This record gives sequence, structure tokens and C-alpha cells, in this order.
Amino acid sequence: MTLHSRIYGDLEDAILSGELAPGERIPFEHELTERYGCSRMTVSKAISELAGRGLVVRRRRAGTFVAQPKAHAAVLAIPDLQAEVERRGQVYGYRLLDRVEREARTPDEAALAGRGRLIDLACLHLGDGEPLALEHRLISLDAAPNAAAVDFSKTSPGRWLLDAEPWTEAENRISAVGADASTARGLSIKPGTACLVVERRTWRDGQGVTRVRQTFPGDRYDMVARFTAGRGERA
Repeated sequence: MTLHSRIYGDLEDAILSGELAPGERIPFEHELTERYGCSRMTVSKAISELAGRGLVVRRRRAGTFVAQPKAHAAVLAIPDLQAEVERRGQVYGYRLLDRVEREARTPDEAALAGRGRLIDLACLHLGDGEPLALEHRLISLDAAPNAAAVDFSKTSPGRWLLDAEPWTEAENRISAVGADASTARGLSIKPGTACLVVERRTWRDGQGVTRVRQTFPGDRYDMVARFTAGRGERA
């Protein structure tokens, strides 16, 4: 095992076991260089890999903090619908149905918008030409100002956000509903058909980035999360 792998492993174990809790600062880089008798570069490489996995977040002049334990990361993983469709051997399709830039209309939207405006998007995702998901998404231009220049008729907002706007915290809400008339038309199903609804919010260092509601026909989509137990947990 290389030294940077050892540092990475020790910190990962501390995070996954709960020894280092979400929001807690991990040791400063100079403290780790002294502990392991190595260079600052070796420590930085280990921490960069932890950040790449979403386990920690770096804050300038404040240090590096635990973002979330591994079990939460697995459950809250943000799916790339295009990659999922293609992984199933289907041809992915995408249509932008509507795009509006506007002010917040409710207190909840104002909390997301911060000091800026919102991009309000309606999209349709397809698999082999068959409707897979209706998406309604709000993006905060305060948190993601570059979104204003993106042509979302050519790239889906979810994929762009995954590539361009990293998140440190996410919340999923999953429910089952019967399709109303508008949803049924959009998904080419009968009103009342059972649908899976995924509502998600993401933040970056406490600042809201996006809020999305995706509605899937119940027989066309499922969600699977695989994760490991923290140290000391029992089945």
C-alpha cells in the first residue's frame, strides 16, 4: 500500500465508522504530514480522492470537512438518466419542453434562489423512443450562474449539473402516485397509472443549487442503492 493510499484509507474508515461525523473538520494537511511523516503533496492527493468521492468538501482557509458517510452517499447518489438508459441497452432520448428564467414565487423557491433568479425547466426523457420520465427542475442562478448560457435543448440539465456544478449535500424524497391527466399525456399512459416520483434537492456548502421532480411510469423504472454498513452496525 502506498502512503497516500494508507492516509486515504484511514480517513475513509474514520468517516464511514462515524468517528468523523458529517460537518466535522478532518485534521489539517500540516497535521497529517507530521502524523504520517510525508510530504504535503502526498496528503493533498489523498484528500483530493476523498473529495472526488463526495466524502469531504474543501473550504478555503477553513479546512476540509466531512460531507456525508458512505451509506448516505450510496442512497443519495445522483443518477445520470442517459447513462442508466444506455446501460440497459436502450437508446436515450431527451426533449426540452419549456424553459423560463424568472423570480421566485414562494418562500421555498426564494430559499433556493438566494440573491438571484431561477431557471424553470420542463423536460422529457425517453428510452427507445418511449417516455421514461417527466422532469420539472429549478436551478438557482445565484449558485450556478453559468446555467444561464447553457442550451438545455441540446443537453439535459441533470447531466450538465453533474459535470459542472458539484454538490456537497442532497436530499431524496421517493413516493408513489397515480398519474393525473397532464402527467398521463406527457408519459403516454392512462390517467391513474401508478408512477414513481423522485423529488431531489442539492446544496453546495449550504447554498441551494437545484430542485427537481421526476415522474416515472411505475413499470419502466426502478431505483437500486448498494452501500456498506459502518463499523459497529448490525443487520
